[in-house]
Amino acid sequence: MKDKLLNELQSRQDEQRACGAARFFKTGKGEYGEGDQFWGITVPQQRSLSRKYHKLLDESDLQVLIRHPVHEVRLCALMMLVLRYQKAKSETDQERWVDVFRHNMDFVNNWDLVDSSAHLILGDWCLRHGWEELTALAHSSHLWRQRIAVIATFAFIRQDIYEPCFRMAEILLDHRHDLIHKAVGWMLREAGNRNFTAEYEFLILHHRSMPRTMLRYAIEKFADPLRQKFLKGLL
Repeated sequence: MKDKLLNELQSRQDEQRACGAARFFKTGKGEYGEGDQFWGITVPQQRSLSRKYHKLLDESDLQVLIRHPVHEVRLCALMMLVLRYQKAKSETDQERWVDVFRHNMDFVNNWDLVDSSAHLILGDWCLRHGWEELTALAHSSHLWRQRIAVIATFAFIRQDIYEPCFRMAEILLDHRHDLIHKAVGWMLREAGNRNFTAEYEFLILHHRSMPRTMLRYAIEKFADPLRQKFLKGLL
């Protein structure tokens, strides 16, 4: 069944779209997606196939697919993993799928792969079992594990729990990569969308030491006069 899915994915190849995706996801030498391969398959096509096949593939099939060299295969596999986790009938079964995610984090290695899965699997699990694991990931030296830690806090934000988001932000304030700046700023903005005061108080403490991109993402929805005060360090 795994091979049948691969054949269906491959039959939807689009060379022009693949070339565009390779540029968009920075696959050149020295870039964050260096060496990644693309077939040029659209996200809606991948979602459709993930819904079609997720019940038909076992744990070992998903692990193989998550480790596939083609980006869209990995994304489709993560979509299926999310579905398996969400539809699990017991906590033991859920933990099995969380472990598949944990054991394959090295292959969740671009921002779209992280953003489509981290909060829905690991974040949801940590919401009920503690978020120490996210702190450890944030303290790692691995770019994508650090982004996983940040995006996983979205599960908490949606339940009006902001401490994990703010803690990841504090850990990563000095990070050099803009993919972390954007992720942290985005999660801070999401926190502020639900509780403006919580985000505002965090930013009052930290905005002067934040990377500019992180701050811009965090205050994107603020009224312009307040945005300008933050940007000019007047608060």
